[in-house]
Amino acid sequence: MKTVRLGNGSAYWGDMLDPAIDVAAKGDIDYLGLDHLAELTLAILQRYKSKNPKHGYIPDLIPWTEALLPITYEKGITMITNAGGANPEEGGRQVIELARKMGFKGLKVATISGDDVFDQLDRLAAEGVPFVNMDTGEEGLDRIRQDIVAANAYIGSDGILEALQSGAKYIIAGRISDGAPFVAALMHEFGWRFEDGYWDKIGGGIVIGHLLECACFCTGGGSNQWREAKDAWKIGFPIAEVNEVPEAIITKAPDTGGIVNQWTVKEQLLYEVLDPYNYYMPDGIADLSDVTVEEVGENRVRVKGFRGKPRPDTLKLCIGYRDGYIAEGLLLFSWPDALEKAQRAEEIVRMRLKHRIKVEPIEIRFDYVGVNALHGRTAPRPTGELNEVGLRIAAKLRTPEEADLVRREATHLWTLGGIGTAFGVPFPVRPVISLWPTLIPRDAIQIKVVVEEV
Repeated sequence: MKTVRLGNGSAYWGDMLDPAIDVAAKGDIDYLGLDHLAELTLAILQRYKSKNPKHGYIPDLIPWTEALLPITYEKGITMITNAGGANPEEGGRQVIELARKMGFKGLKVATISGDDVFDQLDRLAAEGVPFVNMDTGEEGLDRIRQDIVAANAYIGSDGILEALQSGAKYIIAGRISDGAPFVAALMHEFGWRFEDGYWDKIGGGIVIGHLLECACFCTGGGSNQWREAKDAWKIGFPIAEVNEVPEAIITKAPDTGGIVNQWTVKEQLLYEVLDPYNYYMPDGIADLSDVTVEEVGENRVRVKGFRGKPRPDTLKLCIGYRDGYIAEGLLLFSWPDALEKAQRAEEIVRMRLKHRIKVEPIEIRFDYVGVNALHGRTAPRPTGELNEVGLRIAAKLRTPEEADLVRREATHLWTLGGIGTAFGVPFPVRPVISLWPTLIPRDAIQIKVVVEEV
């Protein structure tokens, strides 16, 4: 029975490069997926692009290409990435120029765009798209329209499939879904189509892609299995060996750290899944309710029992908009009376903002690092003396000028605070980009694929 080996080499912008090299060099894979985007990454990249039209793709695209392409070209591995970000066309041009300099003749590079609908928002609104905020229920974009900086839809495998069918071996896309590279690879290799008779298989592809997409989360990173994940300093990223049923063996490259067992796989299987009966992706709806997970060897876990449903008529659209400014500060208070000093510092800031500076933040919070920074109100009050306590101050303001005033109040605690107050470099004021998640009709997206040979 035919099998395809899929490897993942990245989970986010800024991820480690060396595990990706291990997967490509030692994993005996056919496809390497590289995920670099998160919900608000496109808003950041759009800001870069607005300052320079040649920017807007993930900056890591170029050094990662330089490191990985010699391996993937030699081994015939197809690379698929969303590192095109807000400017896949320019990202593709830069990759082609680099590949020519490196001498990789005959390499076909594809770029996929069309997910960016920023310039179409007004037309879509006029056509009746309600843009309901999926978190709050608010309808319509009038309140935030002038502050919108990015609007990108999560697209699926369609463009990748077209590129693969054109012979592309390096595919650079914008906001494809995290698992789309793996779904597309399986659909291409096994001849699956978006029609009745294939939805269970595509559902399997979605689940397999989900298991791979977060990289080391499936191999012992960020896991309850952290003690068992040996040599985490050289952790391996996941590989899926998939047959046409489909069934998958989840594993990792030899001589890499971490661990793949039933628990790391189950943890990732349920990660970010709200309804296991209906896991919505642009390529289909996966039903995880009958999935079984079984250890079949060291660092080898079989996953099967996939089901799926037809793909939805709508696509998720993430709209990023300007939403004020953040002021932030961090102080450290030492023994004795560390907690009491930190609490006094909070009181000083609150009173100065109210009575002296007369600035009212939209939101302000005080986190006591070492006491309740992670557990919040559920954290019990500590007993006994603490060696040290950190106080993080974070406030959301309407203007950068107000934010700067609040930022300065944190620095004043260097002298107003109790004896033994320590501090670091002040944090700069930075803009807040908030997320408006919504849905748009699938047919509102026009995907464009361009394939060029080096």
